[in-house]
Amino acid sequence: MKEILFILNEPPYGSEKIYNALRLALAIVKKQDSETIHIFLFGDSVLAAKRSQKVAQGYYNLETMLKGLATRGVKISACGTCMDARGMKDEELVDGIDRGSMDQLSDWTLWAVKVLVF
Repeated sequence: MKEILFILNEPPYGSEKIYNALRLALAIVKKQDSETIHIFLFGDSVLAAKRSQKVAQGYYNLETMLKGLATRGVKISACGTCMDARGMKDEELVDGIDRGSMDQLSDWTLWAVKVLVF
């Protein structure tokens, strides 16, 4: 199995980068052990992990996608400094997503065989 780290930087609904990254992560999880995938949310991408999102009917919902990955065992963290800068509290995070840190990201980067940045 290959250890893959996804680092997401973009706003949740400003482009389709996060959507496509999560689609790719899900496709990989279907082919290999989900414990080999980690996702770290940076900058505005932490807003993708906000609970109780309401999107237009027929539009993708990143909260649902993140929940689905988390329930499959994918480790997901949101940058704590980025959350603080946006006024997000830990209890606003989707279940299965933790507050992360630069120290954690450095460990995950050293663990990963591949790092994909979106």
